[in-house]
Amino acid sequence: MNGYTNGHTREYNFFEKNDVKEFLDSIHQLILDKALNDGTKNDHRVVEFLHPKEMLNKLQLDIGEKGTNNEVLLQFCEKLINMSVKTGKPGFYNQLYGFVDPYGLAGSWITDSLNTALHTYEVSPAFTMIEHYLIQKVCKMIGFQNGDGMFCPGGAFMNIMSIHLARYRNNNNIKKQGMYNQERMVVFASEGCHYSSVLAVGFLGIGQENLIKVKTDSKGKMSVKHLQNAVELSLKQGLNPIAVVATAGTTVLGAFDPLSEIADVCAQHNMWLHVDAAWGGFVLMSKKHRYRMAGVERVDSLAWNFHKMGNAPMQCSLLVVKEKGILEKCNSTNVEYLFQSDKYYDKTFDQGNKTIQCGKKVDNFKLWLMWKARGDAGMAAKMDRVMELSQYLVDQLRAQDDFRLVLPEVSTTYHLQTVYPSCKKMKLVAIIIILIIIIIIIIIIMFFFSSFFKFFPISRSVFRTPRAEKRCMHSQFTHANS
Repeated sequence: MNGYTNGHTREYNFFEKNDVKEFLDSIHQLILDKALNDGTKNDHRVVEFLHPKEMLNKLQLDIGEKGTNNEVLLQFCEKLINMSVKTGKPGFYNQLYGFVDPYGLAGSWITDSLNTALHTYEVSPAFTMIEHYLIQKVCKMIGFQNGDGMFCPGGAFMNIMSIHLARYRNNNNIKKQGMYNQERMVVFASEGCHYSSVLAVGFLGIGQENLIKVKTDSKGKMSVKHLQNAVELSLKQGLNPIAVVATAGTTVLGAFDPLSEIADVCAQHNMWLHVDAAWGGFVLMSKKHRYRMAGVERVDSLAWNFHKMGNAPMQCSLLVVKEKGILEKCNSTNVEYLFQSDKYYDKTFDQGNKTIQCGKKVDNFKLWLMWKARGDAGMAAKMDRVMELSQYLVDQLRAQDDFRLVLPEVSTTYHLQTVYPSCKKMKLVAIIIILIIIIIIIIIIMFFFSSFFKFFPISRSVFRTPRAEKRCMHSQFTHANS
């Protein structure tokens, strides 16, 4: 391989047919007009919802024996955009992703156009160096002195990989011998953890029953006291506690687990500490809000989805680890047809030995381009703006009688209880009904039990003057009992 085509190879022209270039130009304009311009305005619906059967009838997906001309393809693409959810609209609040960063989108266009993988340096030299740079930059932000990492296909994959690494560090013989005749391993995660932790223990053969859910406090944060008790109980039962999965920004409540305190427990029992920061990792960009992840430098691995709060094109997921080399030790196979020992460059830059994937998609350039365009200050400003808007929303809601915040702490995830006018009336009616019932019960007791008073002797006392003495009162009780 010398980087040049064979002299006998006919030169290929991508735009040999003029209609190909025209088609791509038209698609590009369609994306700009419909997906990005109209798709981010607030004057259209987020989605024109159709049920699956209706959607299937509208799309007309049959391919057919013969090809389709560009005009029909363009019409279909426009219809597809119109029938899709416009995640870039201001009214899209349902998921943890949304509006796409334009610089990130440009990065995606370039990587898709070059259509390469990221398993070896020789097939992807520039993107390999970009990935290496971003990994080290994020490691430095966290506080890892000599860390490593890799881009992954999503947050669930990263959480699975982290428990995979924890298991390897606890017992590296499992890589060859498997889980047979091994100690029963257990993993701990909060009640608010992402469901991928359940997937991970099932997928890895640890078993879903061996994921111990730790209680959370009133703010949705992992209870360190309950974690400590759960770990100690597992040891008394003869189990092997290997890892804790903490969360920085839970899916439901947006809670941040106390990392430093959890790290103390992990250090005491030699457990791997992974933090799922898929949602909340972006606070590390901001000096104002970084405190939410205090102690992050003590974790063993961290998962961060830049396509969520960072608005990078999906998917853009980075897993970083504190211990350099553990990814290769855990995952490498060193197959000769890809990872030869006699390569003419530093083969430590090959990414394929770090992961269980082979043809790894290039997900780094879209992040690098948007980060380069905005700089550290611009990324921090984005996070600060999100929190500023969150605070504004909280202040507005607190001023309303129609809503009640479930959690008072300001985050980027909110839970409200709506107090409808009818509910207010019902509440008043309910209070009146309860009062009436209480009064009726009192009246019934008075009249009902008064009929029984004649069966029991009654002592009646009348106090006419404040001059009465206590000793005289006691004497009455004495005479009544005699």
